Order: sequence, then C-alpha cells, then structure tokens
Amino acid sequence: VSTQSTGQWYQRRVRGVRDFLTAELDKVCYDTVAEPHLLEVRGAKLPPGTITEDGARLDIRTRGFWGPMDCTYFDVRVFNPRAQSNVTQDIPRMYTKHEEGKKKNYLHRVLEVEKATFSPLVMATTGGLGQEFGRTLKQLATKKSRKTGYTYQECIRYLRVRLSFSMVRSITCSIRGYRGRNKNDDTSSDLYHIY
Repeated sequence: VSTQSTGQWYQRRVRGVRDFLTAELDKVCYDTVAEPHLLEVRGAKLPPGTITEDGARLDIRTRGFWGPMDCTYFDVRVFNPRAQSNVTQDIPRMYTKHEEGKKKNYLHRVLEVEKATFSPLVMATTGGLGQEFGRTLKQLATKKSRKTGYTYQECIRYLRVRLSFSMVRSITCSIRGYRGRNKNDDTSSDLYHIY
C-alpha cells in the first residue's frame, strides 16, 4: 500500500523529466537553473489567469537555447491520458489543452516581466509529447549534435529513450509503491524470548 498522495506521484514524474532536461540543457546552453524564482510583478498589467504571486517558479531557465543571448523558461507538465478528466477528449486536444493552460498561467508574465521566452513542455504518461515539447526536443538534439559531433539522429534517439526511461521509472515507482518497513509495524511481538 502506497503512503504517498497523488500529488507526490505527479511531482515525482515531473521531477524526473525536469532533472533530465536540466542536465541536458546545461551541456549545450549556459546559466541553466532548475526551479528559478520569477521576478516580482510590480504594476505590470497582466491578463486574467496569469499567476502573479511572489515566489512563483517555473521548472527550468536557460540562456542561449532559441537564440545566442536569449533567456528561455520551460515548465513541465506530465498528464495521464487515461484519467477521468481526459477520457472524453481526443489525444491531440489533450496536449493542446495542457499547453494552453501553461501559457495562460505563465506566458505573459515571462514575456512582459522576465523579458524572456516561454515553452510549455507537455508529456503524456504514455510517452507522447506536445507540439512545443517536440520542437524543444528537436532544437536540443540539434544543439547536442553540433556540440558533441554525434549525428542528429543519434542525439534525438538518445533524448527520446532517456525521456521514456525517466517516465517508466516514475510510473514503476508509483505502481510498485514503497516496500520498506512500515513505521507503525511493531516487530517486538515477532521476537521469541528464550529463558
């Protein structure tokens, strides 16, 4: 029986993808940071639905990804296409809905306050990628290929396999659950006392 809440499993899935992408981006870009704090919104007029709280964070920030000196923010969302909330929608619409949700929350804040670009990285637990994630992965493979000397095909294959393993690892952990000793187990009753 798992002792972790649903939110913790979701965070584990996102963390696995985020950590892998942060490490890969750090190899081909500069100033790559996981979970950077966003600047405070001071008097900026942002559309309704934009997250304006102080201390807000996105998953990754890096420099030099889309252009030589630009700053790019990424936010990862991993969704389950078989969840009750997604059952009635077709798959392409699910990706679009999640990408639009991330953009509604962060795009204008990143553009107007951070003066940077924003790419939502939407991935299904089944391994599929949203359009923006697909473009980001292609750009990452291109940069990796230029830097390492490997072909583009080898780089994109490597990135996709590693993303798949990251997802499988998190799903396996959530299915398997924690198998360690339960804190409430009293094993003293199992001991035999020899006199």
